[in-house]
Amino acid sequence: MNVVVTPSLQQRIIEEMVASYPNEGGGFLFGAVEDGAVRIAEVTRVENTYPTEEQYHRYAMRPQDWVRLEDLAEASGLSLVGYYHSHPDSPAIPSVFDRDHALPNFVYIITSVQQGEAREMRVWQLDPDRTRFAEETLVIDSAASAP
Repeated sequence: MNVVVTPSLQQRIIEEMVASYPNEGGGFLFGAVEDGAVRIAEVTRVENTYPTEEQYHRYAMRPQDWVRLEDLAEASGLSLVGYYHSHPDSPAIPSVFDRDHALPNFVYIITSVQQGEAREMRVWQLDPDRTRFAEETLVIDSAASAP
């Protein structure tokens, strides 16, 4: 499956993930599924609420953030289609922790931030049986428009 994002949204994600370094940062992806592709129309950063001493390798949010963002998506005619987060000084590959906390219907954009610089951005989707992630194709499309 293709996951389509504009260069400006890709840049926002990168800037947010670099700003979070050396801790993990993250947020939600808003968009729609059209013609077998997930089209990202907006991103929203969400504060990392994991205990401070563990934020360098863990990310969490409050349940009220999830509810607030679902309402925001609905009000704007979009859906929550996924989640993005960083892996500080680690590859852009899902961890076991990521798998244990993921939803099969979401896409996950992971940005590797090495020594304060974004090095790699990859996208993943959890298999329905929750045993592994499959890598999807990230398409940076300057002609992409909001769903």
